[in-house]
Amino acid sequence: MTEPGPRQQSAEFVQRDHKAEIVDRLYDVALDPIRLEELLEVWEGHAAALRVGPVDRAMTLDDPEIVAHLRRATVFLDRFEPAREGGAFRSILDDIPRSAAFVSDGGSMVTACNRAAAVAFGLSEGCAFATLPFEAEDRALLAGEIRRVAGGRAEKVVTLRIRSAVTGGPVILRVSRVEAEAPLALVLSTELVWPEGFAGLVQEAFGLTGAEVEIVRGITLGLPVREIAEARGRSAETVRTQLRSILQKTETHSQSELVRVVLGLMDVAGIPVEGGGAAGRPGGLPPRMLEELRLADGRRLTWIEFGDPQGAPVLFLHLDYGLIRWPAAAERAAQARGLRIIVPVRAGYGRTDPHGRGTDHILGVTLDYAAVLDHLGVTDAIALPLGADLRFAMNLSILRPDLIRGILGCACQLPLRTAAQYERMDKWQRFILANARYAPKVLPFLVQAGFALARRLGKEAFFRQVNGGSPADLETFARPEVAEAILEGSDTCLTRKWSAHEAFTRECISSEKDWSGIVLATKVPVTLLQGDQDPQTPVQTVRELMAEFPHLSVRFVPQTGQLLFFAEWPMVLDMLAVQVRKS
Repeated sequence: MTEPGPRQQSAEFVQRDHKAEIVDRLYDVALDPIRLEELLEVWEGHAAALRVGPVDRAMTLDDPEIVAHLRRATVFLDRFEPAREGGAFRSILDDIPRSAAFVSDGGSMVTACNRAAAVAFGLSEGCAFATLPFEAEDRALLAGEIRRVAGGRAEKVVTLRIRSAVTGGPVILRVSRVEAEAPLALVLSTELVWPEGFAGLVQEAFGLTGAEVEIVRGITLGLPVREIAEARGRSAETVRTQLRSILQKTETHSQSELVRVVLGLMDVAGIPVEGGGAAGRPGGLPPRMLEELRLADGRRLTWIEFGDPQGAPVLFLHLDYGLIRWPAAAERAAQARGLRIIVPVRAGYGRTDPHGRGTDHILGVTLDYAAVLDHLGVTDAIALPLGADLRFAMNLSILRPDLIRGILGCACQLPLRTAAQYERMDKWQRFILANARYAPKVLPFLVQAGFALARRLGKEAFFRQVNGGSPADLETFARPEVAEAILEGSDTCLTRKWSAHEAFTRECISSEKDWSGIVLATKVPVTLLQGDQDPQTPVQTVRELMAEFPHLSVRFVPQTGQLLFFAEWPMVLDMLAVQVRKS
């Protein structure tokens, strides 16, 4: 029998001026999340001293005064963040998936735009009004009407007909006022966007040839037959002959009826418009159907699949950022290599229902993974976890050894043992994970503020800011296909309408508890690929933990960080293929 260790103690901030400075920063962030980094610097300056020695003997911060101010600051964050982010007009833009639309005050900038406007007009949030592809005098006319409508000095709705400087064709613009603190107007155009992946659906639905689908695309986007013929290098008569065949196959009787049917198919399919610029997203990431099942208690679980439906099963665990998509080339390669990739969406992310209050997080997530695999009739899968998702893969292999026969982890996190291992992290990773361990009552506010900051900056800029400590990760994220996969996949975690900050908080607190017993009890083969520029789990930390868990096989991959999988997916798929052949 061993002697019980000393009882864990709690700590408070002793110096009043330190506490006052932190409280001031809390309210600053609640009113403006852009100032979160200021809170980080002040917090680390005063709280780092509380993190000393072994983690299992650590003191947790439980300062009643700080906690009381956190509750009040959270009320401000809840109340002001939606208004500051323009919740009303952003919701309107999100509900316009196929027509280019944007919001503006008629000044020098575009306040916000939908994805269709990004593709059709090349707009982005905060871009110059002059980006609009119209002649200067038409832009001036439009800006004037926007100011009049937004300011209540014109009819509630004004319609303009101007000409596109790109296509030369007419564009109808509908200008209407939107409810917001500042005078703003919504501009809805007749410019439509053909979603990525929609061509295949049209071809399958109507039995069209590839050439016929391109004609349908042109007709739907309002191009005359003459321009479609010129673009295809065919005569107008040839295109008209093909159009007659299209009308027959689609059982429509006119071009206008054909367009109505195609637009209806877009709505039914629910395919989001992709793209961040006029040329669309470069990787061509196809849409994936979100599958779902209901558990006996009524909870909904969701997942996506890609690769070879008849292939060897691979369970992909999406990290706390909800990264459910791979680069387009990687998804295609999975199919070519005979791999069936199954990606369950965890509790509280996307459309998967959260766990009930009091549920053990690791056990609850593990049972959800088992439920999806059982529903699909899958056994003997290889688990591919990222980060601290390793704990779920290991626990599943212990509880249900029939489901998991091996684990290949990328940039994984093991249970930390000392305060020094937190201190080695880059500042943003330490700010969240150290507080998950040492100040869990503070963490919910910090995470919610971080999500508000990501909304304000945009996910792309936010990622660059918080991962700036890893040049390898920044270089990987700069690849268009990688950025596309991360930005789209993380929609399960954060969009303009949706925030999984509560689920993210539970994930972080769970990851920083001691789950070393799960690691030691794991019997299946485990190989971990670790980066030499990981801002969360540096090489020295990995080497220290390898001594405690010698049954794990660890391989360091140079010039990689937390995005190791996205940087080196060909190597990862090669290793998966080797594991499959061993079965």
